[in-house]
Amino acid sequence: MTIALDPSDTSPAVPAPADTSEEFWVQQPDPQAAAPHAENGTEPVPGSQPRAESEPAGDEPAAEEVAAADLDPVVVRDAEDFGVYARTGGWAFALKVARSVRPGGQPAEGTAATKVSAKAFAQLAGCSPERVMRYYKAWDMAADDGLVPQFEVLVPGEDIELPEADVWLSYYTSRNSATSVRGQAITAAAEAEGIRPTKALEVAENPTALRAAILADPGTAEAARGALLDRMKEDPALQTEMARAIARTDDLKKAVASEAKAADRIGYVRQIVENGQIKTPAGQTVDAPAELRAEAERHLSLLDELDDSEEAGEWAGEAYDTVKGLVAKAVEEDPALRVQERRTKFYNSLQKATKVFEELTLDEVLEEEIFEDDMLQRLEALQEAISSCINTLRKASSTPS
Repeated sequence: MTIALDPSDTSPAVPAPADTSEEFWVQQPDPQAAAPHAENGTEPVPGSQPRAESEPAGDEPAAEEVAAADLDPVVVRDAEDFGVYARTGGWAFALKVARSVRPGGQPAEGTAATKVSAKAFAQLAGCSPERVMRYYKAWDMAADDGLVPQFEVLVPGEDIELPEADVWLSYYTSRNSATSVRGQAITAAAEAEGIRPTKALEVAENPTALRAAILADPGTAEAARGALLDRMKEDPALQTEMARAIARTDDLKKAVASEAKAADRIGYVRQIVENGQIKTPAGQTVDAPAELRAEAERHLSLLDELDDSEEAGEWAGEAYDTVKGLVAKAVEEDPALRVQERRTKFYNSLQKATKVFEELTLDEVLEEEIFEDDMLQRLEALQEAISSCINTLRKASSTPS
């Protein structure tokens, strides 16, 4: 039978029409119990009558008001297990392995009588024996360091105080590659850099991800560049591979040539500052005038102050041109140096011409029948030029100074 009730006869516990006004929720004097919460695990229904002031109102009861005895034991156990893991990390699971596993080959005596093999433990856990042994080895290393008890004193089911969660990563690696020679080298390098070995091993196992990060992120690319340069210092094979790759790429080859030119120009300026000497256009090495050396120092200080991100080519070119001009000026202003410079320049040109002429192979010209009239004409012109030069020098040498 259906009974129709008049709204005026309903009790306060019966839901009232929905009310979205700000005054709908009763303000509680205790701020920790200000929000409405669910009864019997259910959320409050919008429009329901507010609770009495003695009852806490909130989506979740305050932590200090939770009574474990009133809750589902399964929920309580899950929360406690979560708390243990939050405090200790992998140590909580390593303890279960350490107190229950006896690897094959070890005698089943004393506390080890009830322990099982790593394979049997893995079958019960639904994982691989390798994973179990990684936890076992992590505990073993920590025991050697005195951080946790040795296996022999642990009894199945026994709980002990565990180290902090952050320490776990220093002993455990989740990757099989860590045990290889390559993995050990990566681990050692990661420890030297002050990072977790697991991070470095993860990157090494996924080169495609590393490539993607380098292509997408300038910061990652810069870190990779620095690492490659450091490695090339001790890896001649990598040096050769990088040089070959650059030589085969036109843009990179041009960039290297440009940087090499800038480096040579900076070296020219630096040599003047550090050695106090200049090299003239003819190849003479003489002491640098004070004015020239001061100007070289000024330009060098500007170059040294450039950031790594700034292009040095333009600055190096300006410094080189300025110093080069001062060198030429210094040569012209010193009569003795000017004479010696021209003498050296002429002698250098004469040496080059002599060497070129000596390298002519007339036998090949005659045998291969590659002789042409133009060759004879050029040699005759050269002979006239040489004769004229000789006559000029003889007149100069016979003229009293």
